[in-house]
Amino acid sequence: MTAEQLRSQIAALAQQIAGKPLDSRLADWLNTEHGPLSDSFRQLQATCEAGVHDGWLCNREGGGIRYGRIFKPADDLQGFSVDVVDMESIAGPQHVHPGGEIDLVMPLSDGAQFDGHGAGWVVYGPGSQHAPTVTGGRALVLYLLPAGQIQFL
Repeated sequence: MTAEQLRSQIAALAQQIAGKPLDSRLADWLNTEHGPLSDSFRQLQATCEAGVHDGWLCNREGGGIRYGRIFKPADDLQGFSVDVVDMESIAGPQHVHPGGEIDLVMPLSDGAQFDGHGAGWVVYGPGSQHAPTVTGGRALVLYLLPAGQIQFL
């Protein structure tokens, strides 16, 4: 598995969601079309797990969280940046999503949740904020940020 494979997977997904409002309807659609039982979810998770294992994903560490921005916003990604974090029973820093945020939650431990959600997609609308929190074990979370925008508080 390579970073190029991950980029290709994300580009295909981004093309499907381009221009859609970041809201609960998008979360429902993502979980229906690309949820935990889908091939696309399994492929994304396998690529992310391989990337962490091989060291090209989550290659930075701060405050007990491994993280990394793997792709800056780009046309082939429909203007999204792509970050992946590796968290285990920890809360991250409070931040605001000026354009919203789309998260793919990939539990690595049985019962691990991100902000109270198990495996699947979580969508935060423009202007939302949170302190991203993983409970119940370890999870990878892939973030799509419109124009790469995030403001830490």
